[in-house]
Amino acid sequence: MQINQALPLLGGISPAQFMKKYWQKKPLLIRQAIPGMRALLDRAELVDLAAQEGVQSRLVIQTPQSASRPWRLRHGPFSRKALPPFKQSGWTLLVQSVDLLDARVHALREQFRFVPDARLDDVMISYATDGGGVGPHFDSYDVFLLQAQGRRRWRFGRQKDLRLQEDMPLKILASFVPEQDVVLEPGDMLYLPPRYAHDGVAEGECMTYSIGFRAPDRVELAQALLQGLAEQAGDTLARQLYGDTKQIATSNPASIPVAMQAFAQKAMERALRDPRALARNLGEYLSEPAPQVWFAQLPGEHDLYHGVRLDRCTRMLYDQQHIFINGESFQASGRDAKLVRQLADQHSLDSRLCARLSPAARELLVQWLEDGWLQALN
Repeated sequence: MQINQALPLLGGISPAQFMKKYWQKKPLLIRQAIPGMRALLDRAELVDLAAQEGVQSRLVIQTPQSASRPWRLRHGPFSRKALPPFKQSGWTLLVQSVDLLDARVHALREQFRFVPDARLDDVMISYATDGGGVGPHFDSYDVFLLQAQGRRRWRFGRQKDLRLQEDMPLKILASFVPEQDVVLEPGDMLYLPPRYAHDGVAEGECMTYSIGFRAPDRVELAQALLQGLAEQAGDTLARQLYGDTKQIATSNPASIPVAMQAFAQKAMERALRDPRALARNLGEYLSEPAPQVWFAQLPGEHDLYHGVRLDRCTRMLYDQQHIFINGESFQASGRDAKLVRQLADQHSLDSRLCARLSPAARELLVQWLEDGWLQALN
């Protein structure tokens, strides 16, 4: 991607300008980000996805006539009969990770790769009948709200008071004070940084695509990395029992010995002695597929004759020493590293470039083909 080239997707500015001026800083309203936009999936196709096992979907129904339960939330899968009538106002169907389920939506997601893949979450599609929405709320991630069908009114603004209404099935702000009010039509898009409060209400039947970018929580990230380091420690650390031959008799038996604290400190230092350990665990964590993702293994013989492309469910990243794919890490250097990084960046590698890989690297890519992580180019 040419990051210095102006794009209609970003309102006539370049990805470099967008990241510098707007990313994580302030909203951007883009009229006709995708001129002539039409929904990539029709209503029936989205409803079919919501009926599938393993697909994350939610149904939000507004019931303002009920003072005790103005909002109802249900989790899928949903049969068609389980959904309200399409003529009934005030309900919303949300389907997560549609980019992993549909090639057209995956191709749309590819247009946003000026943001690092490590930040990508998913593309959610929201279908709503007239008046439908999920209430005023805020997200802890960056999001592009692309209108695909119909009209939706968005009220949004930076909000200091992030208190939530109590006893609600949804995270709805207790006191929403919008700063701006806009209506999006097909092809229009609104970018919102994290924690910008917003409320979207359908004006007639509408469909909105939310391209979301996650920001790892510091606590969750630390927990995941420490767990990974702990698992690796069993393979890399030599077993050694704590010894205290110089321990003297104590009159304070509940006091932890200083020598034992020093022993624990050295155990941690040894676990982190490999300077690449933290980077390796980070890459494995960030490339881990979502829990609902599974890959179909391909039987038979496979080769790289036609070249390969990433399966749309595959997450592939790299750093200076490693290649990460679907939660696994591999050391790479030289020509192999350059070519496999190209596969990660461009999501495909033609047969000519595959032929330049070493036998070991080609064998690895064939294994990824068999695992369903790669697909053969036609």
